[in-house]
Amino acid sequence: MAKKIAKKIFVVEDNEMMAMALEDFLTRETMHEIVLFSTGEDCLKQLRQQPDVVILDYNLNSENKDAQNGMQILEEIKRINKYIHVIMLSSQDAYGTALQTIRKGAEEYVIKDEDAFSKIVAIIDGLN
Repeated sequence: MAKKIAKKIFVVEDNEMMAMALEDFLTRETMHEIVLFSTGEDCLKQLRQQPDVVILDYNLNSENKDAQNGMQILEEIKRINKYIHVIMLSSQDAYGTALQTIRKGAEEYVIKDEDAFSKIVAIIDGLN
């Protein structure tokens, strides 16, 4: 059995409770380093830290009217470094939206439901 290597994971979620719950779950279930961001722009500024995975909220409702949404941030991440794995996290249960994010480079599209955090851990565990 191969030893699991700790990954650096950026979580981009503007809902503070959701972000903290996901951070707690990942910290409890894995040995990965977790870094939280409430805006996509803050995440982009820190990409030089070379995260292995970005968990990105599809609907970023920042109070900043010029803030980018999750799809725009996904495109920027992939433009800057196409090798960063991005997992989209969304409350939208829409096949078209999921497909659009995958076409733009997301690894997976996870619906915010009771199994979302476990699905994210399974996806991360399956990444190289």
